[in-house]
Amino acid sequence: MLQRIQTVYIILAALCSGVLSFLLPLWTNANDSYYAINSIEYFSLFMASTVLAVVAVFQFKSRQTQFVVCRLNIILNLILLGLFVYRLLNLPGALEHAEKGIGLILPVISIVLLVLANKAIKKDEALVKSVDRLR
Repeated sequence: MLQRIQTVYIILAALCSGVLSFLLPLWTNANDSYYAINSIEYFSLFMASTVLAVVAVFQFKSRQTQFVVCRLNIILNLILLGLFVYRLLNLPGALEHAEKGIGLILPVISIVLLVLANKAIKKDEALVKSVDRLR
């Protein structure tokens, strides 16, 4: 069902990956900001995360599939977070005054929301199994 709490969590994760990643800078230099759309790998990973979240929303009839798609999305966001950490540790010397932007924590927020969604999916699955035992 679309009105379940896990759907709200997944939609928030999709909005975080799909909308906020293009509004919030990843890092800034003295004169310009660097967004996710400036790099093809960050853009593709954010879009893949958004697509997986939208697919998970519409898998509400199959909770196991929804759970697996959310798990894959968590793994994708961990890869994205790893790329951010790698990039920040290996900034070139030309970016001497680069400041980290708020966009770098978007994968962390998405991971937290997807973990909460998976927890709610498991709770629903346990509820359905307990009702089936009573029949």
